[in-house]
Amino acid sequence: MSLINTTNQTIALAGIAQACALVHQLATTGKAEPCAFESSIGSVLKIDADSVPDVYGNVQGVKLGLQELDRQLGGKLLNSPEQTRYAAQLVYLQKQLSRRADMLKSIQTGIARAQAQAEQYGVLHPNVLANLADIYHGTISTLQPRIMVVGDQQFLSNQSTVNRIRALLLAGIRASLLWRQCGGSRWKLLIFRSKLQDEARYLLTQV
Repeated sequence: MSLINTTNQTIALAGIAQACALVHQLATTGKAEPCAFESSIGSVLKIDADSVPDVYGNVQGVKLGLQELDRQLGGKLLNSPEQTRYAAQLVYLQKQLSRRADMLKSIQTGIARAQAQAEQYGVLHPNVLANLADIYHGTISTLQPRIMVVGDQQFLSNQSTVNRIRALLLAGIRASLLWRQCGGSRWKLLIFRSKLQDEARYLLTQV
């Protein structure tokens, strides 16, 4: 069954928006919305999902992302222009990553290790988050431009918070890959902006 439809594209975009919103939350408050955080981290480990919603458990798993998407596509003033920058950079970096077979193999190996850890300890165990953070730091963060997270230094100097942020950026890369697999592109986002917003609003009524 083809992945290319508006619903799947909207969910994938919401996945990107959610990862960026959570990164912003952690960088500025040291905390992240728990359910959204677990869904985004879980998406990295769910490589062989049955459907696009299943990547996040279900549509409820990207509720925060759908809310963010509705605001952004509506052209309303953003509370955080950083989130828009993170999203654009993630999509760009994922495109670069797709040309690096060596890096992709390294990421796949690391995720398989994290999956085994998650089965034993749980998705949000510090060891799992540290592993995912190491994957991001050793691969994607070496690509240019490197994503510079803006926030409060007291949180950005905390290793646990740094690990969660890096794990979420990896989730953003996962969502960016999903966006492309579902036929997403820059021109599609520009041309079908209102259609994607309508779909985000419809999906929000389902959660």
